[in-house]
Amino acid sequence: MNPRLVSVAGPQPGSTFQLGEAEVSIGRDRSSELWLDDPSVSRRHCTVKCYEGRFVVFDHGSYNGTRVNGVPVKERVLEHGDMVSIGDSLLLFLRSEEPPPAVETSNVVMDDNCDDEPTILLPIEEAFYLHPEKVLAALPTTARLARDLNALLRISAVLSSTTRMELLIARLLESLFEVLPAQRAAIVLRDHATDELQPALGRNRDASAHEVVHISRTILNRVMTERVAMLGRNVSASDEFSDVDSLRAGDIRSLLCVPLVVFNKTLGAIYADITDVELHFDENHLQLLTAIAAIASMSSENVRRLEWLEDENERLRAAVASDFRMVGESPAMRGLYNLISKVAPSDTTVLILGESGTGKEMAAQAIHANSSRRDRAFIAINCAVLSDALIESELFGHEKGAFTGAIAQKKGKIEIAEGGTLFLDEVGELAPGLQAKLLRVLQEREFERVGGTRSIKANVRVIAATNMNLDEAIRSGRFRQDLYYRINVVQLTMPALRERKEDVELLASYFAVRYAEKCKRKIKGISPEARTCLMSYDWPGNVRELENAIERAAVLGATEIIMPDDLPEAVLDASSIADGSASTFHDEVKEAKREIVCKKLEQTDGNITEAAKLMGIHPNNLHRLIRNLDIKPPQPKRRD
Repeated sequence: MNPRLVSVAGPQPGSTFQLGEAEVSIGRDRSSELWLDDPSVSRRHCTVKCYEGRFVVFDHGSYNGTRVNGVPVKERVLEHGDMVSIGDSLLLFLRSEEPPPAVETSNVVMDDNCDDEPTILLPIEEAFYLHPEKVLAALPTTARLARDLNALLRISAVLSSTTRMELLIARLLESLFEVLPAQRAAIVLRDHATDELQPALGRNRDASAHEVVHISRTILNRVMTERVAMLGRNVSASDEFSDVDSLRAGDIRSLLCVPLVVFNKTLGAIYADITDVELHFDENHLQLLTAIAAIASMSSENVRRLEWLEDENERLRAAVASDFRMVGESPAMRGLYNLISKVAPSDTTVLILGESGTGKEMAAQAIHANSSRRDRAFIAINCAVLSDALIESELFGHEKGAFTGAIAQKKGKIEIAEGGTLFLDEVGELAPGLQAKLLRVLQEREFERVGGTRSIKANVRVIAATNMNLDEAIRSGRFRQDLYYRINVVQLTMPALRERKEDVELLASYFAVRYAEKCKRKIKGISPEARTCLMSYDWPGNVRELENAIERAAVLGATEIIMPDDLPEAVLDASSIADGSASTFHDEVKEAKREIVCKKLEQTDGNITEAAKLMGIHPNNLHRLIRNLDIKPPQPKRRD
């Protein structure tokens, strides 16, 4: 004899508590021999005592009561296989190593002459297992209940730990053969793109068999459309299925088909059948499969969303990598790439110098993307755009009530970037007091929130950037020398665009493709004349100014080729100074365009749509030409 209580539901599923001669107290009090961390359990809920080899459970006036096989009790002798319900916990009492006695259900009579209804339809919302408060009252008080509940817990644990759809379906089929007498089973899922039913996986109980599992589309459509679980009994002898050829041909004796429904969406169905005359499904199998389908539906939806999130994460990573890809093949950029590849793998603090618009943040992104911290956050903050008080709160966070308006605790950028990279742009603009606090972060790797007294550890890599001459700022007392030494462990200098003119055309082409997609325009390239203009300009605003110029051309341009008149006036003026003939050519082209547009507008009485047809261009392009050439189209004449 091995008397024991086995937890099949509650906070400790699967755990076993051995019973002996001593009294065993059960409750929420930690001093209890069997402690249940469950708010629905009273502190001293009940006890189990041994009297002359018999075990008796006593309820101690607990708030929610003690139930044995679904019946509330004050005192009850426990029999082998009894289910003891205590709050949300369900305990199975076993006296020996023998399995609990099985009791046949009264509503199952399976033979060829059965007079029962051949088909049972169960609306999924009425399934017992989906309503825990009804389980003990509605299902037979037998050990089969304990076995089925234990099976549900096991299946739930298996499916919830699966993160790939193929593996989830395979494990689900394996679990079905463990709890059902099915000879064949299959999972059918609805394709989210086409809404068509697609067989996901089917197999026989004999895993080595390769027989194809045929499923009736008639059964599937009914189950999924009406959202009912179906139990088919005496299928081969039933007139109800006489028109279903696949069932007749397969000599199916009994079948189960249950829809997979989650969030009011039908994802697919689970199908199982039997051809052996000695085996059959009963209503308990129908209830159990309905509960399994509910668990599988949520698990499959979670897995599908997880897979979508992983795909979306990869897509966004690719997009981010594309947005922050550094473009340039000049010797200056090649040297920069080499230095970034060397410094990125370490956690060394980096100082990036360079003029505004040279791409300092892009270089910081490249360092982060190639570091061991690439899977964690990259947090950037511009120290020049906020006041000193706001910068302090943004960097270090604040406690509730630290200042007027601090209605709740707020994490700062340093905390948010935990494990990742913190990029401080325009670090030279920090106030002296904030410089001292930043110095502590770099030296001690800890900080305090504004208004706080507790030190918080900081595991971040700091990359700083500035276009300020820090040596001069140190001499004037505007920047701390000790902080400079802390952030200037490795220094990168971003070259100005005028120092790498060979990259101008490459960058212009890159931006042209990028903004053509954003503006939904077809741009084939940049004309030779426009390239000459781009190369003649010094670009004091560096790459940012070039990007803005190409974006302007993509928005205002009237043709599939970027022309000189699509570029900003400053670029054209620089080109005119560099080559006097360019100005003359530009003026002549502009005047020729003006004459053509004006002539077509006169021919069509100011009708822009008709004029565009005559010119063979889209009306939107003609609108751009009219705007760029500063033409006032004639007003269409009124027709009486």
